[in-house]
Amino acid sequence: MTQDQTTGPDATPETLAPWRPSRTVAVVLAGGTGTRLGLGIPKQLLKIAGKPIIEHTLAVFEAAPEIDEIIVLMATGHVEDARQIVEKAGLRKVTKVIEGGDTRNATTRIALDAVGPADCNILFHDAVRPLLSGRIVRECVNALWTYDAVDVAIPSADTIIQVDENDCITDIPVRSRLRRGQTPQAFRSPTIREAYRIAEGDPNFAATDDCGVVLRYLPGTPIKVIDGSDENIKVTHPVDVHLADKLFQLAAAQAPRLTDHRSYTEELTGRTVVVFGGSYGIGHELTELARRYGAQVFPFSRSTTGTHVERAEDVEVALKTAFEATGRIDHVVVTAGILEKGALAEMDEETMDRLLQVNFVGPVTIARQSLPYLQQTKGQLLLYTSSSYTRGRARYALYSATKAALVNLTQALADEWADVGVRVNCINPERTATPMRTRAFGEEPEHTLLAAEAVAQSSLDVLISDLTGQVIDVRRAPGDGPSATVPAQAGPGRVGSPAGAASTS
Repeated sequence: MTQDQTTGPDATPETLAPWRPSRTVAVVLAGGTGTRLGLGIPKQLLKIAGKPIIEHTLAVFEAAPEIDEIIVLMATGHVEDARQIVEKAGLRKVTKVIEGGDTRNATTRIALDAVGPADCNILFHDAVRPLLSGRIVRECVNALWTYDAVDVAIPSADTIIQVDENDCITDIPVRSRLRRGQTPQAFRSPTIREAYRIAEGDPNFAATDDCGVVLRYLPGTPIKVIDGSDENIKVTHPVDVHLADKLFQLAAAQAPRLTDHRSYTEELTGRTVVVFGGSYGIGHELTELARRYGAQVFPFSRSTTGTHVERAEDVEVALKTAFEATGRIDHVVVTAGILEKGALAEMDEETMDRLLQVNFVGPVTIARQSLPYLQQTKGQLLLYTSSSYTRGRARYALYSATKAALVNLTQALADEWADVGVRVNCINPERTATPMRTRAFGEEPEHTLLAAEAVAQSSLDVLISDLTGQVIDVRRAPGDGPSATVPAQAGPGRVGSPAGAASTS
């Protein structure tokens, strides 16, 4: 194959032909073995936030409307593992899961053969960059309408030094012109094929990325750089596992909101919802909203039914009541919680015990007893945390600790229960106007608080979604009153304001 005048360094405005790719293919490079992590399995199979890293990565491309097809290049001996992940996750865009090569460049050659000869867009992405955003995918694909090759990079926050063989500095490049490369790297297929064709004739050929191949062997080809993100990290070293896990823990997913009331009615009619803490605040609003859409809702609380969430016998009776009345339980919601402020050293044992029992032992007890019912319906357990979970705050020591525990409980149970089809999620509302909050803080300006109805609506969206293992932020739109809500976009670091919000039982 020789390069024609429609692409590459010899193209001119007069000879350029319109680029008409047949499709856009995402090639996920999953050939790593996990040696640097000291694992017995490839690092892409390691679980973070309840799912294998590669599943998180593939899900980004599956959800991206710009991507038509996904091809996975897997490490030797683990192709079947990857195929099972694809099948279980229902990733319909994945057309091939094949074995990669011994090197990155060998794997790219195999991928090009798998893509086929038709002109198309190709995005090469490291499987162990699971925090890729849809924005980056979209900008890569859009850039290919103008450029033959596209890279993703972020500015270097550190000074970069160049050293000699004795580790002595020989140069300090100007940092403002330096970037740290990420993936995906995107190409028009004739360009990347031509670069590798030329590279075959070089006995010293070696490159760590595909843009490097284009840069070296098609030196006149402009390579467009688009902005990556700090969160798009590559899981390479042990510390990266912890960083990625924390970023996922802080990430906020967004449940799709349906377009009309009829759709909600279709989704919820015939379903049974059990709400612990359903008398006031968020729990009450969720109860009313779900009933309005046709669900059979059973609210339980200390004040109305004498149900104490920390008492196993009370939880057993509540669940049995709902099941015997309807023959099923589809969703179990735990909004019950209490907020006790005060310095830990000054808090009496009764108060400490009550807070720990209601805020943590209660949800654990409910989770254990709900599982047999939720297994039958492939249902969902929904918990509630607070922005306090991201860091402990003075005078909220136990409250913050219990809310952090619920996030970890959510992600652990989502992992444990995935095999039986039960989903677990956690709502993280901004400061919310509830009776519990009023008792703790007194009257506050209405425009500074999120309405309980808005949290209930977002909760309902999560219940009828396919999400699992997610922390979903619910926030007011800037400048809006308590009735407005802006569920956070998927991505890390979206945490709420200090002083958490939860419903009271």
